[in-house]
Amino acid sequence: MDLAKEPKHVLDMYGAVPGKPSFANNCLLARRLVERGVRFVQLYHEAWDQHGNLVKDIKQNCVDTDQACAGLIQDLKQRGMLKDTLVVWGGEFGRTPMNQGGNDGRDHHPNAFTMWLAGGGIKPGLVMGETDELGFNVVKDKVHVHDLHATMLHLLGFDHTKLTYRFQGRPFRLTDVHGEVVQQMIA
Repeated sequence: MDLAKEPKHVLDMYGAVPGKPSFANNCLLARRLVERGVRFVQLYHEAWDQHGNLVKDIKQNCVDTDQACAGLIQDLKQRGMLKDTLVVWGGEFGRTPMNQGGNDGRDHHPNAFTMWLAGGGIKPGLVMGETDELGFNVVKDKVHVHDLHATMLHLLGFDHTKLTYRFQGRPFRLTDVHGEVVQQMIA
């Protein structure tokens, strides 16, 4: 947990400051955990749930997260670990394209939102999905959440149709009765 032992160029790559709580420090710790064989690491940056003050707050969130995420991917790649590490960045929802409450706020919006994936067998540089001119609905290359989960499970070595558990007398799976692996996303 002592980040002070990391070389300065690595700290600078993440924007990490030893002893100061930050998302950058968490990204660096995530790399260290993966490096030591931890198979699943989940990071949170809880300040994304804005319903107001979007311009100011989103700019700050980007300052807090962009360099750290880029540093994590670059560091994993330089160490030869990115090919075996699936990095998924996402949130709970997108945001409505219209104002909420007449100010610079927006509400939750499940119809169109952004996620990005890197490493772990994902095709680099691929962009999928396009919304209408308002950003309200997906009009091209929609990836349903069940398809995303099926694809991620496939990359982790699981067949989502066979990964089931029994609940209330019937077999369930993480993708329910849906989900197809999105072959276009796989390198």
